Amino acid sequence: MGRLFGTDGVRGVANADLTAELALGLSVAAAHVLAEAGTFEGHRPTAVVGRDPRASGEFLEAAVVAGLASAGVDVLRVGVLPTPAVAHLTGALGADLGVMLSASHNAMPDNGIKFFARGGHKLADDLEDRIESVYEEHRTGAPWQRPTGAGVGRVTSYDQGLDQYVAHLIGVLPNRLDGLRIVLDEAHGAAARVSPEAFARAGAEIVTIGASPDGLNINEGCGSTHLEQLQAAVVEHGADLGIAHDGDADRCLAVDHTGAEVDGDQILAVLALGMRERGVLRRDTVVATVMSNLGFKLAMEREGLQFVQTAVGDRYVLEEMKASGYALGGEQSGHVIALDHATTGDGTLTGLLLAARVAETGRSLKDLAAVMERLPQVLINVPDVDRTRVGTSTELATAVADAERELGETGRVLLRPSGTEPLVRVMVEAADIEQARSVAGRLADVVKSALG
Repeated sequence: MGRLFGTDGVRGVANADLTAELALGLSVAAAHVLAEAGTFEGHRPTAVVGRDPRASGEFLEAAVVAGLASAGVDVLRVGVLPTPAVAHLTGALGADLGVMLSASHNAMPDNGIKFFARGGHKLADDLEDRIESVYEEHRTGAPWQRPTGAGVGRVTSYDQGLDQYVAHLIGVLPNRLDGLRIVLDEAHGAAARVSPEAFARAGAEIVTIGASPDGLNINEGCGSTHLEQLQAAVVEHGADLGIAHDGDADRCLAVDHTGAEVDGDQILAVLALGMRERGVLRRDTVVATVMSNLGFKLAMEREGLQFVQTAVGDRYVLEEMKASGYALGGEQSGHVIALDHATTGDGTLTGLLLAARVAETGRSLKDLAAVMERLPQVLINVPDVDRTRVGTSTELATAVADAERELGETGRVLLRPSGTEPLVRVMVEAADIEQARSVAGRLADVVKSALG
């Protein structure tokens, strides 16, 4: 069996890859592994369980709750809430475990399971590996030790979760949003109630789209992966800005008053400068991945801020932030982590902080985002090559060195072998799009000849 856990939990087509049996079995295994690790020692364990509005989340939630309760864990069902809300409530309620059912920005047929440890932090890799191992062991016949009588878990609906989470969001804002008109695209997802409530309580005049989830329409032509509706709505309503979430609202992209996209790099840049002004950007440093636009790096250097790069993936950003004590990090895709206020990417919080910066400065989002210029970026996937030789091919190294000399300080080359497929990704940034295309095309040809 291949590894079930990916970089963001277990994910697949609901009722095909991710079945009720798998959800139940993993939940029982998680309870046993955490008990073995001493997490439950000396008290009766509690878990917080939430989901996004996908239809499949209804039966998967039932399976997870049944598995946990059968293993002696009391369950607080918080219902449809964003992933960062479940993480926050896991910490705020002193729970031993959090479980979120969502496939984030994926299409409706998919779903996923993500576990949070005590405090609302992602489970360590070794615990995920142990859960998978224990699940497989018992799936093939080894009996579980099962509590009986008063030892079984009790299940309670926790209806205060939304208000508690929104109060947390409002409580960390540096200033109110009075006077701003904001369009919110909720992707028919987990933030459909939370985000409008939070922005309204913060003082903004709001217009909502994509806020009518029916279990089938999540991410369908809307949200952070489809900005067209939001861009049109911002212009139509004369709004100051627009905010777009994905299905589980752990990411945020934005639109300025002209309808132009403001991506995760630009959001990070705007927030970083605001945090520095308030003296809360620890060590004047921002963490981002190697896929961040070169324009972001150049802007941070120009503004006197440090920029730490990690591998692609918000988990690597978070690991670096926690290890080094940094306060702000994120990805171009809109996963932004404000570690003083959240243990994971939080799209609603990010949108609120961005809007608060607009309100605080009296400047437009377009003006604020202009702190960085997004350099043209070209990405070419080269299939059917030996990706393992990217770092050892002399021919390829020479071609990359030549390209870097041609591009100078206003360009960049990045070759990334795929982690799962026999292909290499060639990414080139340059001040001119035609130059970026030309250099990327030449490098792609070299990848084919050298590694094919």
